[in-house]
Amino acid sequence: MIKKARRRFSLIAITLLTIALQSGCSGIPEGVQAVSGFELDRYLGTWYEVARLDHRFERGMSNVTANYSMRNDGGVSVVNRGYKAAAGEWDDATGKAYFIGDADIGELKVSFFGPFYGGYNIIELDKNDYQYALVAGPDRSYLWILARSPDLDPGILSSLVDSATELGFPTDELIYVDHKPPG
Repeated sequence: MIKKARRRFSLIAITLLTIALQSGCSGIPEGVQAVSGFELDRYLGTWYEVARLDHRFERGMSNVTANYSMRNDGGVSVVNRGYKAAAGEWDDATGKAYFIGDADIGELKVSFFGPFYGGYNIIELDKNDYQYALVAGPDRSYLWILARSPDLDPGILSSLVDSATELGFPTDELIYVDHKPPG
């Protein structure tokens, strides 16, 4: 009887820990706010990665793009694509994203690996034309500068980097993505 109770308690504890870890990874860094007045329909389509903080899943990649489209379940389909020069091949990752709260707040959770979600937080956005965005993950080690074209006006880029610096992101570690055709 005691063994059965311990096993049941262990299963409950593991379940609660898993839920806590999953929800903790889909948040937003402390002191950072997602944009309000967000319009998903205007955000859909292709974005070019202009700059990013380094992570193993994108290490060594150039020509990185992200394409967002609607899913049948109301979520967003995410297709990230980049060229791995060392392997001489393109790499694609397909995921899904859902709003965490209100659909007019740029705070989503995204998953590329089954039930595990990470934060996708649009923290700065060109609300007039949806031509550039500053996106943070669940903590300050994840940051992307995206634009509708591979080249972003240097003044806008500098302003986005300054904003990220003020929010405590390690912008001195940004990698600026090469968008020259491979080969």
